[in-house]
Amino acid sequence: MDLGLRGKTAIVCASSKGLGLGCALALAEEGARVVINGRNADSLAAAETAVRAAAAAAAASSGQGEGSVTAVVADVTTPAGRQALLAAAPNPDILINNAGGPPPGDFRQWSQDDWMQALNANLYSPIAMIEATVDGMIERGFGRIVNITSAAVKAPIPHLGLSNAARTGLTGFVAGLARQVAAHNVTINNLLPGQHETDRLVQTYQHTAKISGQPFEQAWNDGAARNPTKRFGTTEEFGHACLFFCSARAGYITGQNLVLDGGGYPGTL
Repeated sequence: MDLGLRGKTAIVCASSKGLGLGCALALAEEGARVVINGRNADSLAAAETAVRAAAAAAAASSGQGEGSVTAVVADVTTPAGRQALLAAAPNPDILINNAGGPPPGDFRQWSQDDWMQALNANLYSPIAMIEATVDGMIERGFGRIVNITSAAVKAPIPHLGLSNAARTGLTGFVAGLARQVAAHNVTINNLLPGQHETDRLVQTYQHTAKISGQPFEQAWNDGAARNPTKRFGTTEEFGHACLFFCSARAGYITGQNLVLDGGGYPGTL
């Protein structure tokens, strides 16, 4: 299937590793021009090499030209970071909003600064990127915005209260805006990941192993076994789900929340 993405320009936030990198790789494989970013220059350089290789391999197999890859060292949760990304791609066709989640804990121990940091990273920063790009998408008659949130939006996780609040707030904002821009072939959707094989998940299970006294491998395998698929998700399959939402074939899908958790959420709807 031709997804209609060759030559499109995509900004993929927080894409030096993990789910963001999975999305960047998938877009590059379809011939999109991809702008990636991260705070660590070394990690970002490695990601740029991987994305460039994926783009070249896809171009060689298809016989068509490959998209470009631009790497920007920046923190998307800051005004300067967002400005740097937009300078690299002032008129993106695709925006993938992503940022690391806030730490777990007990809400009684969080200060106002803790709340403001979480809301800035996972609520305001995505909205700021949408504000900076959506009108251009409307003018050009094509736009795809995908927000990487969390399965916790669907099923809140008690010790992740900061994330629950910020990401659910973004979901509510998007629900209204998506309907306002849909007539212009601009869609806004959310991907809600469960547990995927990322550095963050490794850290989570290292912590689990430490407090339980288990070996890491046992904690990891037990966690995977609790999922209906008996495994964790991969960043590659997450990227492919994101890719379809970004495609020209998904123009009638907007304001939706797709849970990617291997069936871990037990609800009917």
